[in-house]
Order: sequence, then structure tokens, then C-alpha cells
Amino acid sequence: MPRINNQTFYENAIKRYGCTARGLNWNSKNSQHTRFEVIHEILADHLPLSSMIDAGCGFGDLYVYLQQKGSLPRQYVGYDMLQEALFVAKKRTKQRCVYKDILNDELEWADFYVASGSMNILKRCETFLFIRRCFEASRKGFIFNLLRGEEKEGHFNYFLPEEIEDYVSDFAYDVEMYEGYMEGDFTVFLKKEAL
Repeated sequence: MPRINNQTFYENAIKRYGCTARGLNWNSKNSQHTRFEVIHEILADHLPLSSMIDAGCGFGDLYVYLQQKGSLPRQYVGYDMLQEALFVAKKRTKQRCVYKDILNDELEWADFYVASGSMNILKRCETFLFIRRCFEASRKGFIFNLLRGEEKEGHFNYFLPEEIEDYVSDFAYDVEMYEGYMEGDFTVFLKKEAL
């Protein structure tokens, strides 16, 4: 279980802010796009020939961002646990967006799994399981971002990059860390093969 009820957390934000970045508890559309830009820079050369699963797709904003960049994957699938978000994502992206619990459901194979903000309210053990499961279901790798900082009480989940490196060291041997693009955030690319 998340630190707080996942569904309630997001439903309340959607009621307050609508189908926007704030409606998914992003600080702003700009902070959401800054994270998307890092993901795009990592994957841009590989997307046209690759399948991607957006783990925690929300309203499909990552797909729309990549579409605006003219840099779509060969195949896209969005996973989320919030039905209202999936409804909007399907309409916005015209792609397959399905209900999926990353921690418990069977995951489809894809070249890349991507998760932007998807683990921010999970417990630490759930975050580690989420990372492992997405990495194992990917053919080429898993790209995700996390909030950077010392673990503390509250709604959000914080990590230091070295904690993630320590955790993945027994199953992911090629790890790239991206920092400095925004205060309080970092992105990880767990690669499965030379790209």
C-alpha cells in the first residue's frame, strides 16, 4: 500500500485542478516537462524502433510531449490504476491505456519501461519492487525519476541516488544517473544491453 490512499490522493487533486499537471500532483507543467525532457534525451535515438510502456501514465502527458517533439515510440502502452486518468489518456493519446497494478499484476514485455513521478507516494519497499518488476519486464531498460532527499515523514517518498545504486547492484549492471536538471529530483536509466 502507498503511504496514503493512492486513489484518494489523485482523485482529490483531479477534483481540485482538473486534467492538468497539477491534477496529478506535479508542482507545475514546467516541472513535469523538465522531467520529460530528460527522458526524451535518453531515449530519442531509440524510440522510433522501440516499444514503450508508460508505468503510471496519468493523463498520457508523456506521450503528448513526445508527440509534440516528433519522437514517438513504435508502440506505446499506458498503465495506470486511476480509471479517470485512463479515460483521459485514451482520448488524448489514441493509444492503448489499461488498468494495471505494477506491484501485483502480470506485466507485458516492452523494449523500454518509463515511470515519471509514478513512485512518489509509494513505501520504500514498494518502490524497490516497482523498479525490479519494470526492469525485469523490459528488453532494453527502465527509465524512472525519483524525488531526491533524505527519507522523512509525509506523503512523499525520497531517495538518494546511492541508495538506488546499492539496491539495483544485484540485478542491473549498467546504471546511468542524471542529476542537476532540477532541484530535488534525479533520473535513473537501468540499461539491459548496449544501445
